[in-house]
Amino acid sequence: MYIFKHLRYLLVLPVAVIIIGTVGFMIIEHLSFLDALYFTVVTISTVGYGDVSPASTGGKIFAIIVIIIGIGAFLTLLTSLAQWLIQRRQLALHRHRLNMLIGVFYTEVGNRLLHTFSRFDPDISKLRQDFMVTPEWSATEFQHLKNRLNAYKHNIDAALLDFEEIRRYLHEKGDMLVHQLENPDLVENEIYAELLWAVVHLRDELVARHSLKKLPESDIAHLVIDVKRAYRLLTQQWIDYMQYLKSRYPFLFSLALRTNPFVESPSAIVH
Repeated sequence: MYIFKHLRYLLVLPVAVIIIGTVGFMIIEHLSFLDALYFTVVTISTVGYGDVSPASTGGKIFAIIVIIIGIGAFLTLLTSLAQWLIQRRQLALHRHRLNMLIGVFYTEVGNRLLHTFSRFDPDISKLRQDFMVTPEWSATEFQHLKNRLNAYKHNIDAALLDFEEIRRYLHEKGDMLVHQLENPDLVENEIYAELLWAVVHLRDELVARHSLKKLPESDIAHLVIDVKRAYRLLTQQWIDYMQYLKSRYPFLFSLALRTNPFVESPSAIVH
Protein backbone atom coordinates (compact mmCIF):
# COMPACT_ATOMS: atom_id res chain seq x y z
CA MET A 1 0.00 0.00 0.00
CA TYR A 2 2.82 2.41 0.85
CA ILE A 3 4.60 1.86 -2.47
CA PHE A 4 1.42 2.65 -4.42
CA LYS A 5 1.00 5.93 -2.56
CA HIS A 6 4.67 6.73 -3.14
CA LEU A 7 4.39 6.09 -6.89
CA ARG A 8 1.21 8.11 -7.07
CA TYR A 9 2.93 11.09 -5.52
CA LEU A 10 5.91 10.69 -7.85
CA LEU A 11 3.56 10.57 -10.85
CA VAL A 12 2.18 13.98 -9.90
CA LEU A 13 5.60 15.63 -10.42
CA PRO A 14 6.13 14.85 -14.14
CA VAL A 15 2.48 15.66 -14.85
CA ALA A 16 2.94 18.98 -13.07
CA VAL A 17 6.10 19.67 -15.11
CA ILE A 18 4.19 19.02 -18.36
CA ILE A 19 1.35 21.31 -17.30
CA ILE A 20 3.67 24.10 -16.14
CA GLY A 21 5.83 23.70 -19.26
CA THR A 22 2.81 23.85 -21.55
CA VAL A 23 1.38 26.95 -19.89
CA GLY A 24 4.84 28.56 -19.72
CA PHE A 25 5.57 28.12 -23.42
CA MET A 26 2.08 29.32 -24.32
CA ILE A 27 2.76 32.55 -22.41
CA ILE A 28 6.46 33.11 -23.20
CA GLU A 29 6.57 31.86 -26.79
CA HIS A 30 2.93 32.59 -27.68
CA LEU A 31 2.40 29.03 -28.87
CA SER A 32 -0.92 27.28 -29.22
CA PHE A 33 -1.88 24.76 -26.56
CA LEU A 34 -1.07 21.79 -28.80
CA ASP A 35 2.28 23.24 -29.94
CA ALA A 36 3.21 24.13 -26.37
CA LEU A 37 2.28 20.64 -25.12
CA TYR A 38 4.16 19.01 -28.00
CA PHE A 39 7.24 21.16 -27.40
CA THR A 40 7.17 20.47 -23.65
CA VAL A 41 7.07 16.68 -24.18
CA VAL A 42 9.80 16.86 -26.84
CA THR A 43 11.93 19.02 -24.53
CA ILE A 44 11.56 16.76 -21.49
CA SER A 45 12.22 13.61 -23.53
CA THR A 46 15.32 15.31 -25.08
CA VAL A 47 14.20 14.07 -28.50
CA GLY A 48 14.51 17.55 -29.97
CA TYR A 49 13.00 17.26 -33.45
CA GLY A 50 13.88 20.89 -34.16
CA ASP A 51 10.55 21.75 -35.78
CA VAL A 52 9.59 23.87 -32.75
CA SER A 53 12.14 25.80 -30.71
CA PRO A 54 12.11 28.79 -28.33
CA ALA A 55 12.69 32.06 -30.13
CA SER A 56 13.15 34.32 -27.11
CA THR A 57 15.81 34.38 -24.42
CA GLY A 58 13.15 33.84 -21.78
CA GLY A 59 11.87 30.81 -23.69
CA LYS A 60 15.34 29.29 -23.88
CA ILE A 61 15.95 29.79 -20.16
CA PHE A 62 12.54 28.33 -19.39
CA ALA A 63 13.28 25.35 -21.68
CA ILE A 64 16.53 24.66 -19.78
CA ILE A 65 14.64 24.68 -16.48
CA VAL A 66 11.97 22.35 -17.89
CA ILE A 67 14.63 19.93 -19.17
CA ILE A 68 16.45 19.76 -15.82
CA ILE A 69 13.32 19.37 -13.70
CA GLY A 70 11.52 17.13 -16.20
CA ILE A 71 14.34 14.65 -16.69
CA GLY A 72 14.87 14.46 -12.92
CA ALA A 73 11.18 13.86 -12.32
CA PHE A 74 10.88 11.09 -14.92
CA LEU A 75 14.12 9.40 -13.85
CA THR A 76 12.92 9.39 -10.24
CA LEU A 77 9.60 7.87 -11.31
CA LEU A 78 11.24 5.17 -13.44
CA THR A 79 13.78 4.33 -10.72
CA SER A 80 11.03 3.99 -8.11
CA LEU A 81 8.95 1.84 -10.46
CA ALA A 82 11.92 -0.45 -11.12
CA GLN A 83 12.59 -0.76 -7.37
CA TRP A 84 8.93 -1.61 -6.78
CA LEU A 85 9.03 -4.36 -9.43
CA ILE A 86 12.20 -5.83 -7.90
CA GLN A 87 10.74 -5.68 -4.36
CA ARG A 88 7.52 -7.27 -5.59
CA ARG A 89 9.43 -10.17 -7.12
CA GLN A 90 11.54 -10.60 -3.99
CA LEU A 91 8.42 -10.56 -1.82
CA ALA A 92 6.78 -13.19 -4.03
CA LEU A 93 9.94 -15.32 -3.73
CA HIS A 94 9.96 -14.95 0.06
CA ARG A 95 6.30 -15.97 0.24
CA HIS A 96 6.96 -18.97 -1.97
CA ARG A 97 9.83 -20.09 0.26
CA LEU A 98 7.72 -19.57 3.34
CA ASN A 99 4.87 -21.65 1.96
CA MET A 100 7.35 -24.39 1.15
CA LEU A 101 8.47 -24.15 4.79
CA ILE A 102 4.86 -24.40 5.97
CA GLY A 103 4.32 -27.38 3.68
CA VAL A 104 7.26 -29.23 5.24
CA PHE A 105 5.93 -28.40 8.70
CA TYR A 106 2.46 -29.82 8.04
CA THR A 107 3.86 -32.90 6.31
CA GLU A 108 6.27 -33.63 9.15
CA VAL A 109 4.40 -32.34 12.21
CA GLY A 110 1.26 -30.28 11.67
CA ASN A 111 -1.09 -32.84 10.15
CA ARG A 112 -0.30 -35.42 12.82
CA LEU A 113 -0.80 -32.85 15.59
CA LEU A 114 -4.09 -31.64 14.15
CA HIS A 115 -5.38 -35.19 13.84
CA THR A 116 -4.30 -35.88 17.43
CA PHE A 117 -5.75 -32.67 18.89
CA SER A 118 -9.06 -33.12 17.07
CA ARG A 119 -9.43 -36.50 18.82
CA PHE A 120 -9.36 -34.64 22.14
CA ASP A 121 -11.90 -32.04 20.97
CA PRO A 122 -15.38 -33.03 22.22
CA ASP A 123 -17.06 -30.58 19.82
CA ILE A 124 -15.19 -31.48 16.63
CA SER A 125 -18.20 -33.37 15.22
CA LYS A 126 -20.02 -30.03 14.94
CA LEU A 127 -17.28 -28.66 12.70
CA ARG A 128 -15.74 -31.71 11.05
CA GLN A 129 -17.94 -31.52 7.95
CA ASP A 130 -16.88 -27.91 7.38
CA PHE A 131 -13.26 -29.08 7.06
CA MET A 132 -14.07 -31.41 4.18
CA VAL A 133 -12.28 -29.29 1.59
CA THR A 134 -12.94 -30.28 -2.05
CA PRO A 135 -11.33 -29.36 -5.40
CA GLU A 136 -14.40 -27.22 -6.15
CA TRP A 137 -13.81 -24.85 -3.25
CA SER A 138 -13.40 -21.17 -4.08
CA ALA A 139 -12.19 -18.27 -1.95
CA THR A 140 -15.76 -17.94 -0.67
CA GLU A 141 -15.76 -21.40 0.92
CA PHE A 142 -12.35 -20.86 2.49
CA GLN A 143 -13.48 -17.52 3.91
CA HIS A 144 -16.65 -19.13 5.28
CA LEU A 145 -14.54 -21.70 7.12
CA LYS A 146 -12.29 -18.95 8.52
CA ASN A 147 -15.36 -17.11 9.79
CA ARG A 148 -16.64 -20.28 11.46
CA LEU A 149 -13.29 -20.78 13.15
CA ASN A 150 -13.23 -17.24 14.53
CA ALA A 151 -16.23 -18.17 16.65
CA TYR A 152 -15.05 -21.69 17.47
CA LYS A 153 -13.62 -22.29 20.96
CA HIS A 154 -11.26 -25.19 20.12
CA ASN A 155 -12.18 -27.03 23.32
CA ILE A 156 -9.94 -29.78 24.60
CA ASP A 157 -11.18 -32.47 27.00
CA ALA A 158 -8.45 -32.92 29.60
CA ALA A 159 -9.75 -36.39 30.41
CA LEU A 160 -9.04 -37.53 26.85
CA LEU A 161 -5.59 -35.95 26.56
CA ASP A 162 -2.62 -38.24 26.20
CA PHE A 163 0.24 -35.95 27.22
CA GLU A 164 2.79 -38.72 26.90
CA GLU A 165 1.87 -39.33 23.26
CA ILE A 166 2.19 -35.64 22.44
CA ARG A 167 5.49 -35.29 24.32
CA ARG A 168 7.02 -38.31 22.62
CA TYR A 169 6.04 -37.09 19.18
CA LEU A 170 7.16 -33.47 19.68
CA HIS A 171 10.42 -34.59 21.24
CA GLU A 172 11.18 -36.62 18.10
CA LYS A 173 10.48 -33.56 15.93
CA GLY A 174 12.39 -31.11 18.14
CA ASP A 175 15.32 -30.53 15.76
CA MET A 176 13.04 -29.90 12.80
CA LEU A 177 11.02 -27.34 14.78
CA VAL A 178 14.15 -25.48 15.85
CA HIS A 179 15.46 -25.41 12.26
CA GLN A 180 12.15 -23.92 11.13
CA LEU A 181 12.43 -21.16 13.73
CA GLU A 182 15.93 -20.34 12.47
CA ASN A 183 14.72 -19.76 8.90
CA PRO A 184 14.99 -16.02 7.97
CA ASP A 185 11.88 -16.21 5.77
CA LEU A 186 9.83 -16.74 8.93
CA VAL A 187 9.60 -12.97 9.50
CA GLU A 188 7.24 -12.73 6.50
CA ASN A 189 4.41 -14.52 8.32
CA GLU A 190 3.69 -13.59 11.94
CA ILE A 191 0.87 -16.13 12.25
CA TYR A 192 3.13 -19.01 11.27
CA ALA A 193 5.90 -17.74 13.55
CA GLU A 194 3.41 -17.62 16.42
CA LEU A 195 2.28 -21.15 15.54
CA LEU A 196 5.83 -22.48 15.66
CA TRP A 197 6.50 -20.82 19.00
CA ALA A 198 3.26 -22.26 20.38
CA VAL A 199 4.20 -25.80 19.32
CA VAL A 200 7.79 -25.44 20.56
CA HIS A 201 6.54 -24.04 23.86
CA LEU A 202 4.16 -26.98 24.27
CA ARG A 203 7.03 -29.36 23.59
CA ASP A 204 9.25 -27.58 26.14
CA GLU A 205 6.50 -27.66 28.77
CA LEU A 206 5.98 -31.40 28.32
CA VAL A 207 9.67 -32.28 28.13
CA ALA A 208 10.41 -30.22 31.27
CA ARG A 209 8.27 -32.55 33.40
CA HIS A 210 9.91 -35.75 34.63
CA SER A 211 6.55 -37.49 34.69
CA LEU A 212 3.20 -36.64 33.12
CA LYS A 213 1.29 -38.98 35.39
CA LYS A 214 -0.69 -37.82 38.42
CA LEU A 215 -0.27 -34.16 37.61
CA PRO A 216 -2.21 -31.73 39.81
CA GLU A 217 -5.38 -30.25 38.32
CA SER A 218 -3.79 -26.81 38.17
CA ASP A 219 -0.91 -28.10 36.06
CA ILE A 220 -3.23 -30.05 33.77
CA ALA A 221 -5.28 -26.87 33.23
CA HIS A 222 -2.09 -25.01 32.36
CA LEU A 223 -1.07 -27.64 29.79
CA VAL A 224 -4.56 -27.68 28.30
CA ILE A 225 -4.25 -23.95 27.62
CA ASP A 226 -0.98 -24.59 25.76
CA VAL A 227 -2.59 -27.37 23.74
CA LYS A 228 -5.59 -25.19 22.85
CA ARG A 229 -3.31 -22.37 21.71
CA ALA A 230 -1.37 -24.69 19.40
CA TYR A 231 -4.60 -26.33 18.20
CA ARG A 232 -6.19 -22.98 17.28
CA LEU A 233 -3.13 -21.69 15.41
CA LEU A 234 -2.58 -25.01 13.64
CA THR A 235 -6.15 -24.93 12.35
CA GLN A 236 -6.00 -21.32 11.15
CA GLN A 237 -2.71 -21.79 9.32
CA TRP A 238 -3.89 -25.06 7.80
CA ILE A 239 -6.76 -23.30 6.04
CA ASP A 240 -4.45 -20.65 4.54
CA TYR A 241 -2.02 -23.36 3.44
CA MET A 242 -4.76 -25.42 1.77
CA GLN A 243 -6.01 -22.34 -0.07
CA TYR A 244 -2.47 -21.60 -1.26
CA LEU A 245 -1.97 -25.16 -2.52
CA LYS A 246 -5.25 -25.07 -4.43
CA SER A 247 -4.25 -21.89 -6.27
CA ARG A 248 -0.59 -22.79 -6.95
CA TYR A 249 0.03 -26.55 -6.75
CA PRO A 250 -2.96 -28.76 -7.68
CA PHE A 251 -0.93 -31.99 -7.39
CA LEU A 252 0.11 -31.15 -3.80
CA PHE A 253 -3.44 -30.04 -3.06
CA SER A 254 -4.70 -33.44 -4.19
CA LEU A 255 -2.46 -35.21 -1.66
CA ALA A 256 -3.41 -32.71 1.05
CA LEU A 257 -7.09 -33.51 0.45
CA ARG A 258 -6.47 -37.23 0.84
CA THR A 259 -4.48 -36.73 4.05
CA ASN A 260 -6.86 -34.16 5.54
CA PRO A 261 -6.16 -34.37 9.32
CA PHE A 262 -9.82 -33.69 10.14
CA VAL A 263 -10.91 -36.88 8.42
CA GLU A 264 -11.26 -39.61 11.03
CA SER A 265 -9.20 -42.11 9.01
CA PRO A 266 -7.25 -40.21 6.34
CA SER A 267 -5.40 -42.19 3.66
CA ALA A 268 -3.08 -41.14 0.85
CA ILE A 269 -4.31 -44.04 -1.29
CA VAL A 270 -6.34 -42.93 -4.31
CA HIS A 271 -9.68 -44.72 -4.45
